[in-house]
Amino acid sequence: MEQQQGRPREAAYGHLPAATQAPPVRVPEQARGEHTHSEPPAPRLVQRHSVRGQILDALRAALVSGELVPGEVYSGPALGARFGVSATPVREAMQQLAQEGAVEVVPNRGFRVTVRTSVELAELAEVRSLIEVPVMLRLARTIPAARWCELRPLAEAATAAAATGNRAAYAESDRAFHRAILALSGNHQLVTVADDLHRRSQWPLLTGDPLGRRADLLADAAEHLALLDALAAQDLTVVQSLVREHFAGADR
Repeated sequence: MEQQQGRPREAAYGHLPAATQAPPVRVPEQARGEHTHSEPPAPRLVQRHSVRGQILDALRAALVSGELVPGEVYSGPALGARFGVSATPVREAMQQLAQEGAVEVVPNRGFRVTVRTSVELAELAEVRSLIEVPVMLRLARTIPAARWCELRPLAEAATAAAATGNRAAYAESDRAFHRAILALSGNHQLVTVADDLHRRSQWPLLTGDPLGRRADLLADAAEHLALLDALAAQDLTVVQSLVREHFAGADR
């Protein structure tokens, strides 16, 4: 029913490539009003939250990979058909993305993906540096080298994800690595705020070059291992330099 000017929403969305497509959302039978006699149906609100969460994850992956194109408008029914669910969980997920600044509501049409600018990404990098650099410098002074070695598998997982060229998969590994470092501070609020800023910094620019994506991801991932080495060596100058450069390159 809802269309972009001159073409259906499905055509605007396209098909996610197999390498970058989020796993198909499987709607529980109870969410379609069906259940077996062997077990009671789950509460409807729990079902809706579960489906909404899956759709939100899939939409976030599509945003990071660039499959949801900046400036394009997507309707709830069209995306619902794409994921095999009703428009309701899609709209709920999109409302969450609107609160995060990833999309904006277009009355009677759907949601437009926000067009990011290099200035906005630079501002995010600055804020992340103001929050995380002091924390990492403090951790470098207090955390034993052995603890940093325990985080190497996360850095290596990020490198493996980068090698596939799958930006959405790398984004998850990247955030997992940074969350693990900040969690050592014991400040849960800090981890939550920093992770939200990190997620926002991962949305690509409209002018992003997909041909250079894999090389850029590998370069970004390599900085994780270098950072762990600097933290273990308590080299505060290198830690500060690496973190700031890492954040500045978040829009690659």
